[in-house]
Amino acid sequence: MSLHIPDLVPRPLVQETPVAIVCNGSTLGVMMASPTDLKDFAIGFALTEGLVEKACELEDLEVIHHDIGVEARFWLKGDAAAVLAARQRALIGPVGCGLCGIDSLAKVDRALPRLPDGSLRLPLTEVCGAPAKMRAYQPEHDRTRACHAAGFFRQDVGIVVAREDVGRHNALDKLAGAIAQAEEDPATGAVVLTSRISTEMVQKTVAMKVPMLIAVSGATDYALRLAERANLTLVTRTRGGRCEVLVAPQRVI
Repeated sequence: MSLHIPDLVPRPLVQETPVAIVCNGSTLGVMMASPTDLKDFAIGFALTEGLVEKACELEDLEVIHHDIGVEARFWLKGDAAAVLAARQRALIGPVGCGLCGIDSLAKVDRALPRLPDGSLRLPLTEVCGAPAKMRAYQPEHDRTRACHAAGFFRQDVGIVVAREDVGRHNALDKLAGAIAQAEEDPATGAVVLTSRISTEMVQKTVAMKVPMLIAVSGATDYALRLAERANLTLVTRTRGGRCEVLVAPQRVI
């Protein structure tokens, strides 16, 4: 008996390229990211990293493609530029003194504002069903099965805007930039993630001033502690119509 083995058709690969965030002529970081929605990425990065309070504080934003990667360049002025300068000076100092490591560790646990309780109240059924509504906004995931997404969910509306990226942090930054440009009120909805919830995802969501974070996977213990301090409603493991509300359950009805 002969065994017929069908031809294997390889699935398309997700795009990944180095993206440098350049502010006032200095490179703040280089991330491996999907080369889409990079204007959103730059704006969102500036917002979630605390460089600016509003997207309008960024000037002359441009995305420049090179053979080896992409640069997202922008300029800050006034108070925002002073904050950036102080941050850059903090990166330059003596090494081997025995205190630099402690100082660096302290910066990881950055101060987060406490989110007000506000008026957001989402029915449990909508909270548990929010990740399923993301499926219609994940074309790159459907193409490659190798892409994360972050979306902004509002009651009775569903997913208002969503962004995809090979990196979950990048997807959230892109979403932050998209929300800012669409002038959506972040206090009126929830962030929905296709990933687990780590420390950075909590920090970025709080910086966006979004009061609820919903994810298909679990959370880390550190992320949980940060969410408690920031009064961020944390919803995890949303599958099969069920979920776990870990922090600030008053916003889930």
